[in-house]
Amino acid sequence: MRIWMKRLLVLFLLIGTGLFCAAYLAASDPEDLDNGRAKLLSYIVRQQLTNNHYQPRELDQQFAADIFALYLEQLDPQKRFLLKDDVTRLEQFTATLNRDFKKGRLQLPEEGRRLLHLRIRQVQPLVLDLLAAPFSFDQEEFFETDPEKLAFCSNSAELRERWRKALKSQTLARYIDKLEELEQDGETPTPERRKELEGEAREKVSKTVTGFFERLLEDSDKDHYNEFLATFSRTFDPHTNYLPPRQKEDFDIHMRGSLEGIGATLREEDGYIKVVSIIPGGAASRQGELAAEDLILEVAQDDEEPVDITNMRLREAVGLIRGPKGSTVRLSVRKPDGRRVLISIVRDVVQIEETFVKGTLLEPESSEKRYGYIKIPTFYRDFSKYGEGRNSTDDMREELERLSAEAPLDGLILDLRNNGGGALTDAVSIAGLFISKGPIVQVRNGDGTIKTLSDTDNDIAYDGPMVVLVNRFSASASEILAGALQDYRRALIIGSDHTHGKGTVQAIVDLDRHLPFRNMQKYLPLGALMVTIQKFYRVSGDSTQYRGVVPDIILPDRQQHLETGERYLDHSLPWDTVRKTNYTPWRNALPDFAHLQELSTQRQQQSELFTEIRAQAELLEQRSKQTRIPLELTAALAEREKIDSLRETSIHGTMNVDDGEEEQDLTTQLKDDAIFLEGRALLDDIIRLNGQGGVARTPRSANGY
Repeated sequence: MRIWMKRLLVLFLLIGTGLFCAAYLAASDPEDLDNGRAKLLSYIVRQQLTNNHYQPRELDQQFAADIFALYLEQLDPQKRFLLKDDVTRLEQFTATLNRDFKKGRLQLPEEGRRLLHLRIRQVQPLVLDLLAAPFSFDQEEFFETDPEKLAFCSNSAELRERWRKALKSQTLARYIDKLEELEQDGETPTPERRKELEGEAREKVSKTVTGFFERLLEDSDKDHYNEFLATFSRTFDPHTNYLPPRQKEDFDIHMRGSLEGIGATLREEDGYIKVVSIIPGGAASRQGELAAEDLILEVAQDDEEPVDITNMRLREAVGLIRGPKGSTVRLSVRKPDGRRVLISIVRDVVQIEETFVKGTLLEPESSEKRYGYIKIPTFYRDFSKYGEGRNSTDDMREELERLSAEAPLDGLILDLRNNGGGALTDAVSIAGLFISKGPIVQVRNGDGTIKTLSDTDNDIAYDGPMVVLVNRFSASASEILAGALQDYRRALIIGSDHTHGKGTVQAIVDLDRHLPFRNMQKYLPLGALMVTIQKFYRVSGDSTQYRGVVPDIILPDRQQHLETGERYLDHSLPWDTVRKTNYTPWRNALPDFAHLQELSTQRQQQSELFTEIRAQAELLEQRSKQTRIPLELTAALAEREKIDSLRETSIHGTMNVDDGEEEQDLTTQLKDDAIFLEGRALLDDIIRLNGQGGVARTPRSANGY
């Protein structure tokens, strides 16, 4: 999630027009307009990224090779169309890529689209021929689902065999679905009925694949060119991107918060639509099954036939997933461990109340201490009221006051798990609720200048022991808060082996405002660029980028097998350091970490919950490596049973809290949350070893930055 600085939702970066010859941009018909627009875009995008990116790259041969690798993944991600000779031919255009950008004509995407459409038309009759005859599910064979483990086919015979296995796999999956439907109805299919079911399954696959081909061939020169510019942009870093006019419009709508849908952030990745994050308070959050890192394979409206969305443009896929409030969308999803599950979600608008800070007073267990628990789903601030609207800082302060109304809190657990970020000003001001005045985060521009954002008063809302819960989906602003509390030794950070590692700031550049000459308005709209312009650093000088925040106490996690986080993204900016700021650690030092770790390890070894988490993590990791799926019926049925047995396993390894429940229900659900329970036990350890309690003080007014 982006971090918005102050009240700036959109930042326009001004540059000089430079020298640009517009003579070749004259246009007299629609085709000339498209060609002229493409030339203009290639110039402006290149100039904007070179001038404004935090860490611009030279258009040398290494950069060209990186562009080609990303483009090839986008062009034929499953390696089912292009042949090795095609790849070799396309690679030749990388040698002239820098010159092509300067000339305004990019040969690589032009030839790439031509070759892809040629191969699609050649594959179409091959696929129809394969689907004309029944498949036999009696012989032992396997289909490799991970394209990274496959090479491009050398000839049409290899390509036919790859498609045969892919189609057989899809048919077998639908065939098993039909068998399970009959089993639920108490019917045992006869051999003849089984033949009919296989035919019905093949027919469904045929319709799906036919629609898939038609969609690929509808890809226009303009669409393909836009995708290439997006690929070019992402070679600078994964958060820099070109947004075509339609996508920019969708982005603007998203920022206004007026979309109705499932409440998930999505992105294109290697031909798939991938879930980046689940929006707190959204339909998917309340349903509970869809999770970050899931791949959405098919989308169905209510009881209609599903649509295969592999290789689909993001905006088209989002168009299928969105819909009116109250309608149902069915998503066929592949989990990171290989499971394929069907998830039904009733579309709804985001329930704003469910995104707000919420807390509860914890009932005494092993001790009589009064502990508070507060969860921050996201860092929110209503910018429409000049920054004075509802915000997470004021809500946090009020929650602390409410929990300590009857008596001071002895300890506090702050939950930042799955918090993807939000308003930077609130990450800074919430940190200020727990420390005396001092620096919170450093922000570095591309030119090396550094600005330090600080808490500027001595007031403290709570001064007692604290434990902060994080996981790999704690990102951006939540990493700033956790990192500051860790550097000040103000709180003990516990959770996954690292947080997400999103330590950069992006700005939106409206390309329509950067025409070299006025007579080029006929090419509008051009869209926008999302450009990385700044980097965050902790008060210790360490960047939060790439590595994230490493907890003081690392706990077992079901999601440890997931390759999620900045370190797993192509071309992510590296971790580095700047000079530390002048700050004073918290006066009440935490106990020795090694001793706390020893106590925690002893509890984990005796905990049934952690024993279960470790076993499930190991099983899920093993499954994530098993990318070859059986094409024989008995083996496939056995595999389906294993998948069903894993479905109840939460991918996040934490409580599945319905944010709309009352406080007592939140408390009840926390009782089965192993990470929370260990956080509570560590609070006991800290208080026992330090002999300290806390005081909740009169809340102070918010400071803005």
